[in-house]
Amino acid sequence: MIYETHAHYDDKAFESDRDSLLKLLKKENINPVINISSSMESIIRTLELCEKYDHVYAAVGIHPSDCENLREEDIKWIEEKCKNPKVVAIGEIGLDYHYDEPSKDIQKKWFIAQLKLALKIGLPISVHSRDAANDTFNILNDPEFDSLKGVIHCFSYSAEMAKKYVNKGYFIGVGGVVTFKNGRKLHETVKEIPIEKIVIETDSPYLAPVPYRGHRNSSVYLTYIIEQIARIKQLSYDEVERITYENGFKLYGVRADG
Repeated sequence: MIYETHAHYDDKAFESDRDSLLKLLKKENINPVINISSSMESIIRTLELCEKYDHVYAAVGIHPSDCENLREEDIKWIEEKCKNPKVVAIGEIGLDYHYDEPSKDIQKKWFIAQLKLALKIGLPISVHSRDAANDTFNILNDPEFDSLKGVIHCFSYSAEMAKKYVNKGYFIGVGGVVTFKNGRKLHETVKEIPIEKIVIETDSPYLAPVPYRGHRNSSVYLTYIIEQIARIKQLSYDEVERITYENGFKLYGVRADG
């Protein structure tokens, strides 16, 4: 059984075959699938998927790129949505400094607000961090958030930074980049951290692994990620599949069909 810890099946890239693909995943023993939202609209679409498919669960939150116009009322609205039993995390939240907008101050404000929400309701977090290594870690390292658990999704920093997160109890999200020739930093991270702190993800429809790089991604390709981790860690495919499945369960608290 394979655990998909981060996908975006509410994305328009799946308009033509979403239903058949999600049914296929269950047949292929990719179960559960955690669908991660990124905006207010995405939260609504994600919860609709959860209602329709028993193996799909939700993370609700606002991506840093979509936080420009957030209001306190929106955080209260998200909190209300967390009463749905299929909501298992707050995410995708964090910081993204790759572009100039929204401003860093706005991103940090709403990242912290959503961390406080996760703390209040006792859910894990799915953290997006791009070109913001120090600010992300410094915020999460605040003693106020010591009891939070979660995953640093699509990890892109050094192995040393990964170890800092692991020491705080976080999981490291490993996806298709681990199969790329230019993915050496992630290779080193996978090599250096315990397999017990790695969860696998696709970020579908983005970041498809080799040999499908550049095409639409889907959870069907998680096998390529497992294979590469097995090579790096010198473990069997079955060991990596089993251990990362249990890691996903420890992170999100749900397994196949509940």
